[in-house]
Amino acid sequence: MGSVCFIVDAMVTGEMLPRHLKSIRKSGVADHLLPILVTATQAQERLSAIEQRYHTHSLITPARPLGARLNKAASSSQAEWLIIALQKKPLPADLWGALYPQLNTYTLDALIIGLTQPSLPERILRRLMASALILPPYIAVRRAWLERLGGFDPELDDDSAIDDFLQRLHTCPTRLKTYSGHLLSQAEEPAPSVQPNASDAAFTTPP
Repeated sequence: MGSVCFIVDAMVTGEMLPRHLKSIRKSGVADHLLPILVTATQAQERLSAIEQRYHTHSLITPARPLGARLNKAASSSQAEWLIIALQKKPLPADLWGALYPQLNTYTLDALIIGLTQPSLPERILRRLMASALILPPYIAVRRAWLERLGGFDPELDDDSAIDDFLQRLHTCPTRLKTYSGHLLSQAEEPAPSVQPNASDAAFTTPP
């Protein structure tokens, strides 16, 4: 697969941060192989313990909005793909094992990662008003494409920073696909053989 780096913000995930990290590390990929950057506004004792337990690296940016924190993490990584947590709710570990092979492609710029396939009204709403949608749990974006979009707005915080980025992602001619984690985990074929265009695992979001 293409090189991957996770970015998990401590303010976004809150008390669920350890569960996010545990899920990533239990994905079947060896520890230390996939870097995890944890962004935060201040150093905390729990972050030091988390670094040691889950082999993460903390990036502390005092009094900086979420957009600026995510940009700093993105610029600190040389990975081809950045997988960014957008919600408190973590995803199951077996989802990551099924998802990694999807990143071994040059035909996509970004993947929105969810747990269920949106209904038809939600898909229509996505075309009309991307910013009105419920935030997905994670997004995977090619680092080169993130840079091309100008990254996150460094002046925006919390959901506003994510809403703004997702709206630009949908407005620009992004080669974008949305994956249902639930459907991926239920696929009959072994995870490595799941193809990006499998109709039972994903649907394409028109740019």
